[in-house]
Order: sequence, then C-alpha cells, then structure tokens
Amino acid sequence: QVQLVESGGGLVQPGGSLRLSCTASGFTLDRYAIGWFRQAPGKEREWISCINRSVGADSVKGRFTISRDNAKNTVFLQMNSLKPEDTAVYYCAAANILSGLCTEVVWQYNYWGQGTQVTVSS
Repeated sequence: QVQLVESGGGLVQPGGSLRLSCTASGFTLDRYAIGWFRQAPGKEREWISCINRSVGADSVKGRFTISRDNAKNTVFLQMNSLKPEDTAVYYCAAANILSGLCTEVVWQYNYWGQGTQVTVSS
C-alpha cells in the first residue's frame, strides 16, 4: 500500500522550532521530488518548499530546511523561528516528474500525506 505519513507537529511557542517527518511506505522516496505544503483555516493550500529527486544537499528556503534520510525513506522539514502565522496543517507530497526537479504545481504531486497540525502560540 502506497502511503505518506507526516509526524512531528504540535504546539510550539513563537520563536521555537519543529521538525516534521514525512515517511513513505510502498514506494521509495528518493525517486521523487518531495514538496511541503500547508493550509491554514479559511485559506488555500500554500507551497512551502521542496527538494529535488535523489539530491544530496538540503533544500533551504528562509526559515525552512528540507532534508532526506534515504535509509529511513523519510524527508524532514526543519522549521525555525516559528511565528503564529505559521499555524496550519502541514502536508508532504511526492511528485514523480521526469526531470526529478521540484515543482510548486499541486496537480503534479502523485501522493499526499494526511497532514500534521502545527500550532504556534504562547
């Protein structure tokens, strides 16, 4: 069964950090570009960042860093200096694109996780 499962969400104070995990079963993550998205209540799903297929280096975008652990078939989203406006449900998704490069386009992602809630509040 093909599945993506996010974990690591929770409640964190402003300025704090969280690391989200995205673990795959039924397929190998390093063959896919992996994106992270989030959706706050009443808002559209928003693309955060992504990491190219099979890349060794982390993908850094501002306060967010995506990295892979291929041995664990897992991708991580490290979030630092969190703000209340970062509160949302966070999703990972896998895209089987021929080039293996990142994409912001939602429909290009083949598999999605169920989401994990991140709440930033004092």
